[in-house]
Amino acid sequence: MLKSLLETISDIGVMSQRDIRRYFRLPQLLITNVILNVVLLLLFNYVFGGAIQTGGVDYIQYFLPGFLVQSVVFGSTQTSVGISEDLSKGLIDRFRSLPMARAAFLSGRVVADTLRYLILVILMIAVGYAAGFRFQGGFFPAFAGVWLIILFGIALTWVGVFIGISVKDVETAQVAGFVWVFPLVFASSLYVPIETMPSWLQAFANINPVTPMVDTIRALSWGTSISSSLWKILVWDLGIILVCLPLALRRYRLLAQ
Repeated sequence: MLKSLLETISDIGVMSQRDIRRYFRLPQLLITNVILNVVLLLLFNYVFGGAIQTGGVDYIQYFLPGFLVQSVVFGSTQTSVGISEDLSKGLIDRFRSLPMARAAFLSGRVVADTLRYLILVILMIAVGYAAGFRFQGGFFPAFAGVWLIILFGIALTWVGVFIGISVKDVETAQVAGFVWVFPLVFASSLYVPIETMPSWLQAFANINPVTPMVDTIRALSWGTSISSSLWKILVWDLGIILVCLPLALRRYRLLAQ
């Protein structure tokens, strides 16, 4: 049992190294992603920030915690495309012929994307600091906030994995990857306070997992009380993983037969 577990972990490590090497072999993918996020961050802060009411808080202080969450949410769409692209190249048939754990292909991608999220979040924090953002709660809340964002990204990555392995081509994966992301991002407390939304949209925003995630990171950034938002997001993370991980593995086993 222990030997099998160690072999599975080793296989996952090998597959994650494969994806990580691909990131560095094609640095334009990572660079383009970083540049896009930097442009969006500066655009919202300097162009739209003055027009959005945030209750007396500087917009960069209000927006950046949510933007860090947005970075990993949109990052999960790349997972869908990457998985679908690998499948279209017939990699399942190649990996099936190798003595490796079946979970390694998908799990390795998740591990590699987790590293991508961490790099992106750290870079966005650096840009935010240059624009005037500060972690007012101190180092340890900031450290906890970063890893909560990464955990949320891992959960959503399994959604992206399931979508990528369920569609038939890369083009469909690109569309399907964004369809569910936009409502989560824009119908939440990420850009504006929920109280400014119509009542029917507030109802959705209050049950949207992005809302407690953003509220938690803001509280950790500002040094204020987290209240119940932390427990809500931990429940969401666990629930998403418990649903999407087995669905993705089951779909992969069916394709590998």
